[in-house]
Amino acid sequence: MPKSLKISLLAVSVVFVLCLFLGVNTRGVSAAGDQSQDGAYRQINVYGEVLQHIQNDYVEDPNIPAVTNGALRGLLESLDADSSYLSPTDFKAYKEDKGGKAQVGINVSKRYGYAIVVSVVPGSPADKANLNDGDIIEAIGNHDTRDLSLAVIQLMLEGAPGSELDLGVIRPRQAKPDKVVLNRVIVTEPAVSETLYDNSSILYLKPYVLDKDHVNEIESKLHSMNKTGAKKILLDLRDVSAGDDAEATRLANFFLQSGTIVTLEGQKFPKQTFTAESSKTINATAPLAVLVNRGTAGPAEIVAAALADNKRGDLVGERTFGEGTQQKVFDLPDGGAIILSVAKYASPKGKKFEDEAVTPTTQVASGFDFDDDSDTGADNTNKAPAIKHSQPDDQLNKALDMLKAKAA
Repeated sequence: MPKSLKISLLAVSVVFVLCLFLGVNTRGVSAAGDQSQDGAYRQINVYGEVLQHIQNDYVEDPNIPAVTNGALRGLLESLDADSSYLSPTDFKAYKEDKGGKAQVGINVSKRYGYAIVVSVVPGSPADKANLNDGDIIEAIGNHDTRDLSLAVIQLMLEGAPGSELDLGVIRPRQAKPDKVVLNRVIVTEPAVSETLYDNSSILYLKPYVLDKDHVNEIESKLHSMNKTGAKKILLDLRDVSAGDDAEATRLANFFLQSGTIVTLEGQKFPKQTFTAESSKTINATAPLAVLVNRGTAGPAEIVAAALADNKRGDLVGERTFGEGTQQKVFDLPDGGAIILSVAKYASPKGKKFEDEAVTPTTQVASGFDFDDDSDTGADNTNKAPAIKHSQPDDQLNKALDMLKAKAA
């Protein structure tokens, strides 16, 4: 490549990042924000100098577009897991994706630089392969997930029914990744589970996603409580990380007659407060307990925090995953795009889920144990995956005990 072209690419890279950073984050700032803008310009100068050193002093001729893509991806991911940079090729695939493709049944986010399993759909290929929340997906095929944005990772997990998906998975207490091969299928979320405990006095409800159909199921079951004789409610939101925020708000409203359910606010996003409407309430008085764990994320965190902060129910289990933002897509001049979080959801008490998650009032560790070869020094490459052994469900039992002690 001619040196003049390299220098041009270098200049374009610096200007591109300058426009991206200043145009998106500091547009329309007041005089009070001028200092921050000056600081941004100084950082751009540093970035330009770093690029010059890479161009002139790196051990071999660098691929400047690749360097710039990596810098932009890192810039966005330093903000939060949901913000992403998409190259022109990635953005084209993103726009063409209409959903409805086959999957393997995992909900993912990014933590520690890698893709991480937030929750697994029961009965899915991922569930049958013993993938669990907290497992780290180190690689998808030959692609290291450190080098992929969350939006691209989610696209790569989809595919044609029956197609194979190769994953490198790091499981709890295992240093080396396992190779896991899954077949993509059309994944269907199970219906809401219903069980009666304590001589039918406690209605246990377990959704697996908070979309319109599943929230409608819960609504129907709550309306039918009197027919079963149930006087108390146990809502299990463990490993619920998918769904719709508006449906989560509607679900929380079933149990609240008044009060704030959730707020949404950003730097340039006017604060929105979602409050309970008495006309949408189904049962605002029955003793209530809610189960949460590290796989509880997004819409389910809205429900859990609303019920806890309004002192409507007892929260039992583990600290939740911590996710809750609203994104906006910004097109870029070269055909790429950024997906930027422009607002964050917060609990009635003002705690942002993305920053602080939701901590239950009664903390109980999950009752699972795992096979572990990490202390033997053995090579796990060809071993069977770590198996989750079911123990007594201490979280469920604690919540039931708490409800049993309450007067109906």
